[in-house]
Amino acid sequence: MTDSAPLEADVAGLPDFRRMPVPEAIGWLAEHGEPADPRPDIDTASLLRRFPRLGSVVTEDRTVEGPLGPIPVRAYRDPSAPTTGPALVWVHGGAFIGGYLDMPESNWVARELAARGIPVLSVDYTKCLGGVHYPAPSDDVLAAWRFALVESEALLGVAPSDLLLGGASAGGALTAGATQRLLDAGETSPAGLVLVYPVLHANGPEASPRIDAESPQGQLSVNYAGSDEALLDPHVFAGMGDGAGFPPTLIVTCENDGLRPSGEAFAATLQAASRDVTLYDEPNAGHGHIDQPGDEGALRTIGAIADWIAARSI
Repeated sequence: MTDSAPLEADVAGLPDFRRMPVPEAIGWLAEHGEPADPRPDIDTASLLRRFPRLGSVVTEDRTVEGPLGPIPVRAYRDPSAPTTGPALVWVHGGAFIGGYLDMPESNWVARELAARGIPVLSVDYTKCLGGVHYPAPSDDVLAAWRFALVESEALLGVAPSDLLLGGASAGGALTAGATQRLLDAGETSPAGLVLVYPVLHANGPEASPRIDAESPQGQLSVNYAGSDEALLDPHVFAGMGDGAGFPPTLIVTCENDGLRPSGEAFAATLQAASRDVTLYDEPNAGHGHIDQPGDEGALRTIGAIADWIAARSI
């Protein structure tokens, strides 16, 4: 499976998702729900002990009404840190079938950015389990984005025009696709886009729509899209579009990530469309590295994201 650590647990009584066929993993998660992450030091209390600089970050949990039910979101602000300007609406990964607000890719990353003066609204979404496919998770991201536009000043301390959108892995696919949907509908789109090791093509390793239906990545893409036609839809995989109208975009790739070609290809698409795009490659890093609190590459990546966001206010 090709996403972050919560779906890769191998502990007593739980299946090894790293070796389980994708259809079996989807069925297991649909029946049992996502298991707790077995790592002992990633809960908030442990993070605050490990990283005292995060202690002044305050959070507020809210619920957004989505098409299929309530969507959990969480706001992060640090009253002691001067706000750099923009705030970020942030969406975690999880192969479209997992992930949650307390995973490090969501919680730790949001705290690190908030401590650097970047307010964050972290967003959960409906997973593609039990026959659920696109547009369900995309609709949730759009609902959270619209909520953020209304609540930005009260919740994050910034004007709606200073809201950025971003996500990691599957979250990168969802936020890029949501941006395309907003542009096509004439709605307010983000002032900038942050995509971390994103999957922007149905076949991420080849940056193409031609999938191998027997491969884990192909099976995850089909499970998300729900149909062969949707695999070619830029609302589903933004790499299928021409990038016209996209806001300034930061794309983070990783040297040792099989999905790296997808991010690189989308950067080229945006450049061809004369869009403002920055491609940052994290050396010696693999997919999901910002889900590893304290990892040197993860800290460098978060710093690069923070610097890019801060530059939006100049």
